[in-house]
Formats: sequence, C-alpha cells, structure tokens
Amino acid sequence: MEILVILAHPYRESFNHAIYQTVLDTLNENRHQILAHNLYEEEFNPLLEGSELATGETSDPLVLKHRQEIKKAHGIIIIHPNWWGQPPAILKGWTDRVLRSGVAYQFEEGDDGSGVPEGLLVAETALVFNTSNTPLEREIQVFGDPLERIWKDCVFDFCGIKNFNRKMFRTIASSTPKERELWLEDVKKTINTYFP
Repeated sequence: MEILVILAHPYRESFNHAIYQTVLDTLNENRHQILAHNLYEEEFNPLLEGSELATGETSDPLVLKHRQEIKKAHGIIIIHPNWWGQPPAILKGWTDRVLRSGVAYQFEEGDDGSGVPEGLLVAETALVFNTSNTPLEREIQVFGDPLERIWKDCVFDFCGIKNFNRKMFRTIASSTPKERELWLEDVKKTINTYFP
C-alpha cells in the first residue's frame, strides 16, 4: 500500500521529527511503500504562482510531484505543530497548491464552486499527528480545537476521506523523556492499527 507522509516542522530536534521517524519506521516494518516529504527540508514553495489560483496550472515540479502522489496514495499521514490554532504556513500553502480541483475534489459541470464537491482522493484513511503547548482544557474551552475542524471537515471530508483520526500530544514544552517515549509508542500503535 502506498502511504503519503507529510512533515511540516523546521527544527530537526523537534518531537514532530521524532513522530515522523517513528511513522516511517513503522510503515517500513509493515512493508508499505512510503511517499515521504519533509516540506522544510525539500524547500516546498507554499506560494501560489500568478494565475495558479484560478487555473490550477503550475510550473513547479515539486508541486506537480505532490499532486501525482496524493492522487494515488492509499493512506495519508500529516505531522505538524499547532501554531496559532493552525498548521504552519508551509503546510497551509501545501494544501492550497496540492489539494486542487481536479486533483483532490471536483464540482459538477456548470457548478461555479459554490456547490458541494465530489471528493477524488482514493485514500481510505487519513491520520494527523499534532503537538501543542496548550493544555487540553484551555484548548477546548477557549479555542474549540480548530485543528480538528480544519483537517476532519474542511480538508479530508471535502476531499472524500471519511476514515479520519487525529492525535494531539501535549504539553510538549514541559514533557519528560518518559512521556515522549510513551507518546511514540502510541504513534506506533496507531500506525499498526490503521496501516498494519
């Protein structure tokens, strides 16, 4: 099975990178074909070019590669920190440029884009692993957990993926090595559950 794995964190020593490595190792152990991308390391350009917003056309070979890979992926895994209740800008740009009409979704002929699209992604499952320094109670009471809404409803449901799971690891800043070890075991268990 081909699994697309996207990492969006600039710091190599981050817990996000540890999650990414655990995901890759576990998928390898389970003999999946991995399409892995560290967006910062690849220097993915998140900025739409000229008329790309209107036409979807681009001359960026990396964007074209990502589009081709996500169209054929049987599973999608995204790893990123919670920054201001949102993904990092590079990942927001990735969704803008990669999850395009004709790639991830399409509207019926004659629809001006105001209707309900048909999701085109063939992936059956999408997983998102997040990190945060915001305690759970404050996240829910003050912010309402915007990342759940973004990924579950605004992205994956829109693109046709109904089997969605997201895990948030918190609070990273005060976490102990033992806590991080247990969290990585949870990552491995999650991968083994969805992509055995």
